[in-house]
Amino acid sequence: MASSARSQRPAPRRGEIWTAYLTVPLGQRHWVLIVSLDERNLSDNAFTVLVLPFASRIAVAPSTLVLSPGETGLPGVSCLRGHFITTLPKSQLIERLPRALSERRMREVSVAIRRSFDPDAP
Repeated sequence: MASSARSQRPAPRRGEIWTAYLTVPLGQRHWVLIVSLDERNLSDNAFTVLVLPFASRIAVAPSTLVLSPGETGLPGVSCLRGHFITTLPKSQLIERLPRALSERRMREVSVAIRRSFDPDAP
């Protein structure tokens, strides 16, 4: 692959918050959290990432995490629903936000995702 094409492709990292197009045709922008491992995210052979979309409607459930604006940099309180994990083409990532979630918070995100399918999750 030519270096100019490589430099134009997004290079997301686990824990980063991005704006992205979630649907095709490309419509409304949405904030998403990158949850896939960096081995996949940074690979030239992987054209997708795993993401969780942020929601502004707060839902309390075992697979949901509520996050403050101070933690995410988003304009209001938001939540991540582990049961909404999805695969997204890297080409639909638009812009990286300046703030990323902490390693501790990402462990909590992983548990929320696991709770969405594993009845024995902590």
